[in-house]
Order: sequence, then structure tokens, then C-alpha cells
Amino acid sequence: MMSWRRRPRPGLARLWCLCSLVLGCWRGALGCPASCNCSSWRIWCTESSPGIASFPVPQRSAEGDNVTEIYIANQENLKSINDNEVGYYVGLKNLTVVDSGLRFVSRQAFVKNVNLQYINLSRNNLSSLSKKPFHHLGLSDLILVDNPFKCSCEIMWIKKFQETKSYTETQDLYCTDDNNKRTALLDMKVPNCDLPSANLSNYNITVVEGKSITLYCDTTGGPPPNVSWVVTNLVSNHESDTNKNPASLTIKNVSSMDSGLSISCVAENIVGEYQASAELTVFFAPNITFIESPTPDHHWCIPFTVKGNPKPTLQWFYEGAVLNESEYICTKIHVINQSEYHGCLQLDNPTHLNNGAYTLLAKNDYGEDEKRVDAHFMSVPGDGSGPILDPDVYEYETTPNDLGDATNNSNQITSTDVSNKENEDSITVYVVVGIAALVCTGLVITLIILKFGRHSKFGMKVHGEVKGVGLVDQIWLSLQDCDNEVGLQDSLVDFLTPVNYSEQVMVTVNSDVHNNSTASDNHRLGFVLFHKIPLDG
Repeated sequence: MMSWRRRPRPGLARLWCLCSLVLGCWRGALGCPASCNCSSWRIWCTESSPGIASFPVPQRSAEGDNVTEIYIANQENLKSINDNEVGYYVGLKNLTVVDSGLRFVSRQAFVKNVNLQYINLSRNNLSSLSKKPFHHLGLSDLILVDNPFKCSCEIMWIKKFQETKSYTETQDLYCTDDNNKRTALLDMKVPNCDLPSANLSNYNITVVEGKSITLYCDTTGGPPPNVSWVVTNLVSNHESDTNKNPASLTIKNVSSMDSGLSISCVAENIVGEYQASAELTVFFAPNITFIESPTPDHHWCIPFTVKGNPKPTLQWFYEGAVLNESEYICTKIHVINQSEYHGCLQLDNPTHLNNGAYTLLAKNDYGEDEKRVDAHFMSVPGDGSGPILDPDVYEYETTPNDLGDATNNSNQITSTDVSNKENEDSITVYVVVGIAALVCTGLVITLIILKFGRHSKFGMKVHGEVKGVGLVDQIWLSLQDCDNEVGLQDSLVDFLTPVNYSEQVMVTVNSDVHNNSTASDNHRLGFVLFHKIPLDG
């Protein structure tokens, strides 16, 4: 009986080839050893043959940035982890090296691996291990079981680390003393072997700019710790003495730029290290480091930067008089950086009345500083010197009374009063312009009607007799082809133009007679009145 084997589909075969090609590319890119499997995020080395003799590193440093896990096992020839080998994997979170020949871990091994959270170095050949490689890491787990540690002061930190961490399962860590006696690490007692400590003479240092100050650090520990000062970014001149206990640090001619900095004393011995820190506060007079002419943004703004500690009070002057701040003109602080304040004098829709010199005065207990800037918001209306700088539509304006006098504020007019008055004036102007436009439109339409109404398009012929009745004369007319009353009036004016030009003729048409004539009438009769009005009234 024949058996049938299912052949792989071409699509799956291509997919498998593609995956193999990608894995092969990653292996080549990372310089992956023959005993390891490498991907974009993981390196896995478990094959004992041919094995690896050193920690795997990528061919190019950037290629290891995305690796988060490295697992190494069964590598008897791997004896050490040296400086910067693990540092190529800056994103590394989990590191496992187990069941191997590891004997030594460099003090700088993990200096670049700040993301490390889990380290497992179990079942290796570690007889001692310094705390230095791990002191800057926030490890959640450090597993070191089944290593042949020697009972010494150098591994005392492991005991302290284990006592401060709460594990779900306690590690059974042991060490061997000089008599080859195996002792639990938690019971290990080594004479003159203690963690160091450090105490500062002052943890909140305050000093006035230009003065000098000395800070002392008293340390203990066994063996006696080495002391160092951490003064990163300190601008002021300083000198230290660490050969004595307590150690000292002297800062001379303290600069205001050092206000807010942290100063640390570090005590370190073979057991571990301890760090004590103090904050430096420098008091200094205000300094206006920046002020500029106003610029339009959402509002007009005169920008400035002021430094000072304690925080300085700010006062503005306009043309030498105190500027009374209000809803429409006020000081705004946008950013505070230590003892530096960034802000602006904000003005809502200022006019030419607000042009002039503005002075900023900053003051605190240690001194004061002032700076002046000239401001030009818009030209005086009608002088032809230039357009308004701010193109926005003004809803209200900052009046000169907002830039008040320090001695007399009794007659102050608010910006709201001026705004209401100008709104009323604007409405009046709009109404007058609208009426004028309507009148002009009516005149144009009337002229057009009068112009075309005199032409013969109305096709009217007029015959009749005039009877004098004083100032009002009557006329009976035979009207032919009269289409409308307007045409009738215009034609009659031409027909009845008086010989005596000292009189004006006003014609009135009896519209009822005209409208009641039928369409079949060949001669429509109309009753017309015209009035002779003397020109002299």
C-alpha cells in the first residue's frame, strides 16, 4: 500500500526561506557566534560546542541598541565580563549567565546599562564580587546562588543587599572561610568589616554671592572609607581636602550661577559606599539680563528676563511715573528656572497714547536693578508717518490713564469708559453712512427714470384745450397710446411749458379717469390739472 506524504505548499516554503534569510542577516550583523542564536531583541547562547570564550559583541555598536535580553549557559570557556562588553547593549534589561566558567566581573562592566533590572549569575566560579558594577543600577533581582564565594569583607555587601531586598524565595548563599568551613552568608561575620557612612556639617547651605563657605564630611566604616566630593557643574572656585576626617570642601567667591546645585560627599570601602548630599542656595541682588522692545503676539508684550534670589519684586514706570497695572496692562511671568524669571509686560491693544519709555525696576533685600526700553505701538492718527503696527481690529484700547501717576489717581478713566464711547461713535458713523448710501441710490434710480421717461417710447400724442380757472387751469386732452401715468406726466410737462418762464408748471393726472378707460378706446380722455406757481414764491 502506497503512503502519501503531504508536500509543503510553495507559499510556506518561500516564507521559511525568507525567515531563514532574515535570521541569517541578523546573525551576520550582530557578529553572532556559532553557539548562539541572535535576533533583533534577543541573544541566546546555550550550545556548549564549540562554545564562546568572550562575551558576544555586535560588529557595529548601533546594532545592539534594541537587544533587551541576553541568555548565556553552558559556556565553560567564558571566564570574565570585561569593561564595555555589555555596554554595547544600552537597552538591555535582563542578563543571565549561568552554568558557565565565569570568575570575574569588571567594576565598569555595566556602567552604560542603566536599564538593567534582572541579573542572574548563578552556578559559576565567582569567589568574590565587587559591589562597584551594580551600585548605580536599580535592580529588582540579583541572583548569585551556587558560587564558591570566599568569606571576606569584599562580599559583605551581598549580605547587606540580601537583607534589604524582599524576595519571594530566599537565596541560599554560602561562603567558605580560611578553614574551608562552609557558612551561610547571612551568618557570616568578618571583623572590621562594615558599610561606610557619611555625615555633612550642613545639608542646606546658604551663602551670599561673592562670599566663601566650607563644608565638612565626617565618615565611618571598616575598613576606613575613601572620601570624594561630587561637585558636578559647580562654577565657583573650590578646593577639597580628603586626607583628613572629616574631609572638607571650600567654595570661594560663590557665584549666583551655582544656586540650586547639589554637592555630595561619597564614602566608599570594600564593603560598599554611602553618599550624603546638600543643596547650595546663593542669595544675590536682582539682575535684568534681557529686555526688548514690544512685539505683537496674542497681545503686545515687552519681554524680559530677571535673575535674583530671593525672588525680586517688579515695578514698571512709564515716562518716569509709576505704571498702575490693570486688566489691560499687567506683568506676566511665564517660566521660572531656579532663580531666573522669564516674562513680559502685557498690553491689550495699545494706541499711540501708549508710545514712550518703559522702565523695569527689580528689587530684593540684596539690591536692585533697572532697565529701560522705548516702545512704539502705532503712529499718531493723521500724521502720515506710517500705518498702525498691529493689524488686529481694536475692540478697546489701553489709555494713558492706565499708565497712571503715583501721586494722583482720583481722575482716572478706565479703558472700559473709552471703549464704550468709541463703540457709540462707531455705530453713529455706520448709520449716517447707510442713510447716505440709500439716498444716493434713490437719486440715481430717479435720474434714470426721468431720463428715459422723456423719450418717445411712451408713444403719446396730446391734443386739448386749456381753460383758465385762476391759479389752477383745467385741460381736457385726447390721449393716444398712453401706456402709464409717468409717461403721461412727462409728456404733459413738455406740452404745457409756459411761454412765460417766470412760472413753473406742476401737472397732476386724474389717475382714476386714466385707469378706468378701456383698452378698446382709440382716444382715451383724461382730466388733467396743472398748477402755475410763480417763481417768486
